[in-house]
Amino acid sequence: MISNSYLSELFSLDGRVALVTGGSSGIGKAIAGALARAGASVVIVARKEAELAATVGELVADGCRAARVSADLGTRAGVRAAAEQAVEAFGEPDILVSSAGINLRPPMNELSEDVWDATMAVNLEAPYLLGQRFGPGMAERGFGRIIHITSQQAHRAFVRSGAYGVSKGALESLARSQAEAWSPHGVTCNTLVPGFVPTPLNTRLSSDPERVAALAARTLTGRNGLTDDFAGAAVFLAGRSAAYITGQAIFVDGGFSVH
Repeated sequence: MISNSYLSELFSLDGRVALVTGGSSGIGKAIAGALARAGASVVIVARKEAELAATVGELVADGCRAARVSADLGTRAGVRAAAEQAVEAFGEPDILVSSAGINLRPPMNELSEDVWDATMAVNLEAPYLLGQRFGPGMAERGFGRIIHITSQQAHRAFVRSGAYGVSKGALESLARSQAEAWSPHGVTCNTLVPGFVPTPLNTRLSSDPERVAALAARTLTGRNGLTDDFAGAAVFLAGRSAAYITGQAIFVDGGFSVH
């Protein structure tokens, strides 16, 4: 049918290779699954081996091509080792998704250098290092998609933004710098900005029913986010149809940011 071939031309990821950090849980898991089911061969990088194995097992059982790398992205050596292990499965990636993150929120006057350093290492430096490793190759091949997962805290301070908010704001700036460098060569670099989505990353906030309800009330849709809400946005940004969208922060938040 014409409709099927047209949709395939716009959105199919057949023949593409994707690397997704933090892809064994939460938003990253939903994105990894969406890219795989859209046709990409997906390598998931995360810390917890049991969650990694379960996630990859689900995808393989669905007929997808998926592999895993267990790694600590909190050190430069760990990031570099993970990158080299990742390419062993399916080759150099065409799509890089940075979803791994840590969410430490002490009060500002209790924010230690250790928390600051750990936050910047995972939330900002790992995406930078992975971009430096894979971005030039994407540009040389004439196609690439870099997608970072950021936060409302990149745009406004609330719920003790601290180092976390700084890291996510810087990550959006990194995407713009990457776009400036590589988009002339076919590599788009964008961020997805979630609203409140109950995930393992924000267990503390998710356990407060009143706060969860208040956050839902602030949206225009009347509900908080689901991890599956990010599937379509990720597939869109990863494909051919998004070739003219770069350097952008795309809010997937049910209108939270405009209400």
